[in-house]
Amino acid sequence: MAKTTPVTGSSAHLDLAGALPVVPESTTSRVLVNNDLMRVVQFTFDAGEMLTEHSSPRAVVVQLVTGRMRFTVDGAEHTMGEGDIIYLAPGASHALVAETPCRMTLVMVDTAV
Repeated sequence: MAKTTPVTGSSAHLDLAGALPVVPESTTSRVLVNNDLMRVVQFTFDAGEMLTEHSSPRAVVVQLVTGRMRFTVDGAEHTMGEGDIIYLAPGASHALVAETPCRMTLVMVDTAV
């Protein structure tokens, strides 16, 4: 489990491209913020990498930073490009396939707090 970061403390996460490069034939991730209100995770995917269908009890915002991917939400497929954002309601099923090497930021927000 990732180290908890206090809600009351600010933080900076710099040089993520250098610290979390796209690795050939891999999916990698790094938890940046993890507290009672939210969890922020940066992912990298090589072309062809995928996450199979799953869901989260939290509300989720996904932003594709670089690359292109197909992102499916509740059976509807969306082609995402750099800078695109998808919001997932709590419990929404979702999956993705990276069409090119990608960097994605995911923010999970606890709606129960």
